[in-house]
Parts: sequence; C-alpha cells; structure tokens
Amino acid sequence: MQSPLANPLATISQLETSASQLDGIPRDLEDSIRFASARLTQAAGILLRLPQEVIAQAIIVFMRFSVGGEGGSWAEHNAHDVSAASIYLAAKLSAWPKSPRSVMHVYTYLNSLSSTFVDLEELHKKKDAEEYYVSEGTYERKRITLFTTEQQILKVLGFSVAVALPYTLCITYLQALDVFSHPRSSDLSKRAFAHLNTALLSPQLLYLTHQPSSLATAAIYLAAKETKIMLPELEWWEVFDTDREELGFLVVGMLSVGNFAEEEKRKWAGRKVPLRVEEVEKEMKSREKESG
Repeated sequence: MQSPLANPLATISQLETSASQLDGIPRDLEDSIRFASARLTQAAGILLRLPQEVIAQAIIVFMRFSVGGEGGSWAEHNAHDVSAASIYLAAKLSAWPKSPRSVMHVYTYLNSLSSTFVDLEELHKKKDAEEYYVSEGTYERKRITLFTTEQQILKVLGFSVAVALPYTLCITYLQALDVFSHPRSSDLSKRAFAHLNTALLSPQLLYLTHQPSSLATAAIYLAAKETKIMLPELEWWEVFDTDREELGFLVVGMLSVGNFAEEEKRKWAGRKVPLRVEEVEKEMKSREKESG
C-alpha cells in the first residue's frame, strides 16, 4: 500500500524516452513545453485564488501525464488543455473546487496575453480574470474539451492522481531541527518554501524522481546555507531518509532552475511557447527548414 507521505516515482524508461520523444518531439522542445505549461498552471492557480498546495498538485499531475504511458504525448494532446484539466481536477479533489466556467475564463484571459512568461507577482493583483468574457458557444466547446481531457489524464495515470507534498514535512523537519527558536527562522522557512515551489518547474522533474521527504530536506539545507543559519554539524539529513548523494543532486537541481528559466525566456523572446498540437507541428517544421 502506497504511503500517504510518498509518491509513485517515474521509471527510468519513462524519463529516458517519453511518449512525446517517441513521436519525434525533441527533448529541448519537450522541456520548454513542460516548463511553460507549469508556469501557465501556476498563473491560472493564482488567478483562481487557489492555495499553493492545490497548484502544486496540479503541476505534478500535469508532469506525470507528460511522462505517462500511451497517449501522454504533445504530438497528440494540447499541453494548454492538459494544464487546464489538471488545475480543474486538482481543485475538484480539494476543499477549493472551481467551476468549469471559471477555469475557462481564466485560461482564455491568459491565452490573450502576448507572452508565455507572465509576471506571476502581478497576477496576484488582478481580481477579475474569472469574469473574462467567453461566448456561450465557445464556452460549451471548451467545457467539452475540459471534460474530455480530464478523462484522458485519468486514463493515462490509471486514476492515480493522489499527490503527497513536502510542505508540511518541511515545517515538521524545521521543528525537529529547532530552527524556530532562531530569530531569523522565518527567513529560512520562506526560502525553503520558495525552493520547493521552484522545484516544481525543474526540467529534471524533481517531484517525479524524489520523495517529498528528500525534497523538504534539500530545501531546508539550501535555505540554511543562503540565510547562514547554522544547523546541527552531524549529517542530520540522514535522519530524514536522505543520503548525501541524493541531497547534493537535489540542491544542484533546485539551484539550476533559475538559469534554465532565464534561458527559456531568452529562447522564446517575442513569441509564445507552442502549447497546442498544431503549434508544436509548426515549430518542428520551422526547425527542419532551418537545419536544412
């Protein structure tokens, strides 16, 4: 029986060759689609006023679909629609369900923006995205697509959509390490949570390859280094079931997301990342022409 504190992890074969790559989509393009879709899901969650835990669950469901079995390919599915269905599904399973209309309005608003890389901080200030206008005919088509995509996600994931998150564990570990007695404990906890949120966007798919306990441990280790708050000199991470090699890998992975994000912004400056099948096909044809 799966522990409520653990997640099913992606297999080596899933990570090495995804359904998208089997359909001829280059790895770098797949990474861009995943990253942009995770950002889109984050933005939609903010506009829908969902807590970070629900947004994180939606992003992880999306990522699981992207490495899932038969059918989880961006040559067959619109990443934009999978993002919308993931946030709808995650919210429906939480204490903060959202109506299909609210989800459709928010995604229509985000689609109207000129850039894929919207300022997430600015979205917190926006109040009316859920009222963005969608005609009844358009809404009905989008609603059917939402429900159809939701069913496709459930099929690809074998209805395994439960997600264990590291946030509560992070607080528990900080308490065990007696961090909250430090006058700057809030700085450390904020930095640790920021690293956990950043890791959701990792091209290494850290949430699919490592358990919540290890993610929480690495976030605390990195935050302590950044805030210069001393933790026990002994190898405390081993108490939380994380060895030194795994800790090092996760720390490097979390730190690398920032550079990856900047590179993605430069790569796609002035144009949107393709999140629909026809857009992906167009991008691949354009690359073929450029290469010769």
